[in-house]
Amino acid sequence: MDYSKLKIPNHVAIILDGNGRWAKERGMSRSAGHKAGFDNLVELSKHVFKTGVKTLSVYAFSTENFKRSKEEVSFLMNLFKSKFKEYAVELKKENIKVVFSGGRYRPVSDTLLKIIDECEEMTKDCTGGILNICFNYGSHLEIVEAFKRIHKDINDGKISEDDINEDMIYHYMFQDLDPVDFMIRTSGELRLSNFMLYQVSYAEFYFPKTYFPDFNNDEFDKALVEYTKRDRRFGAIDYSK
Repeated sequence: MDYSKLKIPNHVAIILDGNGRWAKERGMSRSAGHKAGFDNLVELSKHVFKTGVKTLSVYAFSTENFKRSKEEVSFLMNLFKSKFKEYAVELKKENIKVVFSGGRYRPVSDTLLKIIDECEEMTKDCTGGILNICFNYGSHLEIVEAFKRIHKDINDGKISEDDINEDMIYHYMFQDLDPVDFMIRTSGELRLSNFMLYQVSYAEFYFPKTYFPDFNNDEFDKALVEYTKRDRRFGAIDYSK
């Protein structure tokens, strides 16, 4: 693939959907599907950055996912404990900075929060791209927390109400990242599920039917081809066309 001939989005966000259905169709447990999805994410993310993408946000676990069975949640927490740091080591070799977005409190264990801190510390000086892992994340939670921090900074005299604008709000999100250019949700589901609602306001959307464990490098390249076809006008119209 000649990526120089494609439009490459600066910030890509992916909802990693379909792991359980992928496993069920193969007579496997949902847990096996989650492991396959995580293994795919490790390889896919390396490829995404090699195409020229600067920031990749992935929806790894939502605040609502804690409503799933105790067995499934327990498996996922143990998977993250065993794999997050290993994943960060791999990305550090690629000069990729790893950050996390989400609530830093129970039911997430102190052990897992410590691992998250170690991943961020290990990769903090990397400059080749940013992987934003959205874990225990919900966009409503993120916006509420942003409002609280803005309110506190106003009360502390750090900012005034007149300082508040659309761009400034990004600085108060869990991570200060550019707006999302391209939102992908695998598995064919057509909803956002409380993911980065403020950041995707002008993103292009892509909903492949492929389950995430099968959403490999070639599938991502197909997505880039589709993105290249899109005409992003941000509300304006080019009357010359």
